[in-house]
Amino acid sequence: MAYDSRDTDPRSVATLLGDLVRDLTELVRSEGRLVRSEINESGRKLAAGAEMLAAGAIIMLLAAIVLLQALVLTLAHWVGPTWAAVIVGGVLFLIGGLLMVRGKNDLSVSTLLPERTVEQTSRDAKLAKDQMK
Repeated sequence: MAYDSRDTDPRSVATLLGDLVRDLTELVRSEGRLVRSEINESGRKLAAGAEMLAAGAIIMLLAAIVLLQALVLTLAHWVGPTWAAVIVGGVLFLIGGLLMVRGKNDLSVSTLLPERTVEQTSRDAKLAKDQMK
């Protein structure tokens, strides 16, 4: 039987609206499940990347220790083992101290203040105040 444009859908408007709301609700739930699934997958990839980064950093630290031991042994031929260890340790101490001072300065409250934003906001407030006059 062919569809006739004069035929009417036997469902009422209330039924059609109910079906629409139900379908939209299911669509939103499905999208929510998809988003949660993608976030979980991204989180797993992020965790795996962080683990590899940490493992690489630990291995590099161990390599640095071995290389520093080799440097001490090399210097020991010229100045003796005790002085070689003192020289390498002293240089590392100075480098670490300089890095800490620089890091402390970078973490000061004045560097955290968004100066450009504060300046722009004060200009905007002044402009708005002038416009109200």
